[in-house]
Amino acid sequence: MLARHNSVWLVSPAGSAATASVLGVLDRTTYPRLRDSLLELAADAEGAVLVDIERLALGDPELLRVFALVALRVGDWPAVPFALVTARPEQRAVLAGARVPVYADVAAAEAALRRPAGKRARRVLVRSAHTSALAREFVRGTCAEWRVPELAEDAELIANELVENTLRHTDSAPRLRLELRRGRLSVEVTDESSRPAVVREGLDLTETGLGLRMVAKVAKTWGSSRCRSGGKTVWAVLARR
Repeated sequence: MLARHNSVWLVSPAGSAATASVLGVLDRTTYPRLRDSLLELAADAEGAVLVDIERLALGDPELLRVFALVALRVGDWPAVPFALVTARPEQRAVLAGARVPVYADVAAAEAALRRPAGKRARRVLVRSAHTSALAREFVRGTCAEWRVPELAEDAELIANELVENTLRHTDSAPRLRLELRRGRLSVEVTDESSRPAVVREGLDLTETGLGLRMVAKVAKTWGSSRCRSGGKTVWAVLARR
């Protein structure tokens, strides 16, 4: 896949959604779109995100902080390792203080960044009067199976609110995913709308659902991320006590 953003390109080989090459010039006009494209790449990734920057020209070396920013953002969700690939000595020297792993080739990066084993469960929910109840039941059963019952109540609340938001504000069938990795449980709902989820400060608590304010209260962190495949994923992360 080739995505053109003014004078910088993000190229993803077919069948390898977590590996990409960046071509062109990184400057202040291309910085925002490259940042967003890398975050979208990570949102769809199942494993480590590797970005080959060997053919990237720098209009301003300070803008390399875009990679540190992306690595920080994806650390909580989708909790995937993020690394750069380049054999160019001048690039490696500039990146030395960027707090992003840099490898000479893709094989070395893949060997070093194999994602730690975790558990994952998915369910596509049909829109009906029982959709939210089915989501809660799925979360409750999965938490019991994974032996994290202490997270079940908060995870059910999060799933309920995210599914309710999808039903209320989109025409999509909610796609619910749970993932347990390194003591953190992520609850994710994907829909076909590209409109980001935002906290509505004036939400009436007597309405059905308590809204994203409750999600923000119980979660360690949460967010709304665009997917390269279209739509968005709204996610929240819980940490085991």
